[in-house]
Order: sequence, then structure tokens, then C-alpha cells
Amino acid sequence: MAFELTSGAFRPGETIPKKYTCDGEDASPPLAWKDPPAGTKAFALVCDDPDAPAGTWVHWVAWDMPGTATSLPENVPKTATLPDGTRQGTNDFKKVGYGGPCPPRGGPHRYFFKLYALDGPIGLAAGATKADVVKAVGGHTVGQAELMVRYARQ
Repeated sequence: MAFELTSGAFRPGETIPKKYTCDGEDASPPLAWKDPPAGTKAFALVCDDPDAPAGTWVHWVAWDMPGTATSLPENVPKTATLPDGTRQGTNDFKKVGYGGPCPPRGGPHRYFFKLYALDGPIGLAAGATKADVVKAVGGHTVGQAELMVRYARQ
């Protein structure tokens, strides 16, 4: 089996429901994963939009999720640290936690949820940025799973 990231709210390549965008509740979508590689002791997550006009826009960063975790629930609290020790960083909206798709009006943008299986926690302080997380996971990634969805505002 392959390391796989899924959501009960949408399928890969589909349009993300409005509930998970700035036009709705701006709630984080439920995510689940299975079959992480052997040696996985922690996870990190990045969600970004490479189609943003000013360059890649970061919507969510989270890390130090326990290696035993298999999911994130819908509407994860927008707090720096979650009860299980997961830490959340600062997105490009300058807020901690998830910030949903909110592209300018026009064609659809792609949103990539990237889950990194790691050989241990990376230990960054809460509030770190995507750049901090990407740098920290380098050399510690034992696998990666990805889920892409789309969203457009008319």
C-alpha cells in the first residue's frame, strides 16, 4: 500500500466545498491518511496555492503531529498548540492555523495539502512559517502524500 492523504469532504482534483473557504465558514477540512512509511514518528502538513498572483500563498502549516495520528478533524482550532502536541504556524494571512482558499475572482486555483511523514518531531516553536517547516523537515522526511483540490470565485 502507498502512503495516501484523503478527505471525506472532497476527492482529489475536485472543487473544495465553500464551507472550507473564506466564502464559507473558513473551517479546515477533515483529512485522513493511511499506510505511512515504516519509521514514521511524526507528521507535518503544508497547504498552499501555487497559482496566487503574488506567488505561492500559504494557507496552513502544522507539525509535530504524533506518529500514531491517522487524521485531522474538520475545523481544527486556530490555536498555536493542539492538545496532542501538534503545533500550527503562521499562514500568509498572518494568522495561526488554517486560512481557507480565498483567490481573486477568476479562474480556479489549485490547493495542495502536503503531508510529510517524518523520522521524529522537528521541534519548531509554534507560529513558525512554511519556510521554517520546509527547512526543518529536510533530511527527516521518510515519505510524502499529497491531495490537490481547486477553488474559484466568480
